[in-house]
Amino acid sequence: MARYKDSVCRLCRRAGMKLFLKGDRCLGDKCSFDKRSFPPGEHGTSRIRGKISEYGLQLREKKKARWVYGVLEKQFRIYYREAARKKGVKGENLFRILELRLDNVVFRSSFADSRSQSRQLVVHNHVTVNGRKVNRPAFSVHQGDVVQIKEKSKKLESILQCAEKGKARGIPEWLDVDLTDLQVRVAELPTQADVQLNIDAQQIVELYSK
Repeated sequence: MARYKDSVCRLCRRAGMKLFLKGDRCLGDKCSFDKRSFPPGEHGTSRIRGKISEYGLQLREKKKARWVYGVLEKQFRIYYREAARKKGVKGENLFRILELRLDNVVFRSSFADSRSQSRQLVVHNHVTVNGRKVNRPAFSVHQGDVVQIKEKSKKLESILQCAEKGKARGIPEWLDVDLTDLQVRVAELPTQADVQLNIDAQQIVELYSK
């Protein structure tokens, strides 16, 4: 699977907003976006933002969603097609699918500081779903599923530190999290209000509807 290997801070500057791709670093004084909120580019010429077309706005919203969830273009398109087949609002369906990715559930449960860190936990076999080992970050969990850190992994300092910070950071209401036992149950399906991202889902729908 291809991966973005450049500085993720450049993605925040390109998007014009914090995407919180580096966990605590994004909240501290070392955040690159706070120091240089203008777009990346040589000689500072990209500081001048021209008028963005309607298509440009739609494309930017799609890229922001892809970058936040760490999804490549092909997989994102598959998610949209799946969302379009479901009943209900396409944009809300799309973000519900993204929120129910296993790596995102691990992140939302405060077992990791960022989605990239949660993806590592999943890939390196630190996570189980309903008691079974799952090492696919894109695995889709369902309402009622129980996601848990493996017993042998519960003593990892990095996970314990994240769980401790999670008590202050807050947990989405659609997740029933036990930070002591390091497990979470998907109590209900997430809604658009639960996403809490500055991304216009309708712009993405219009982009793919052309």
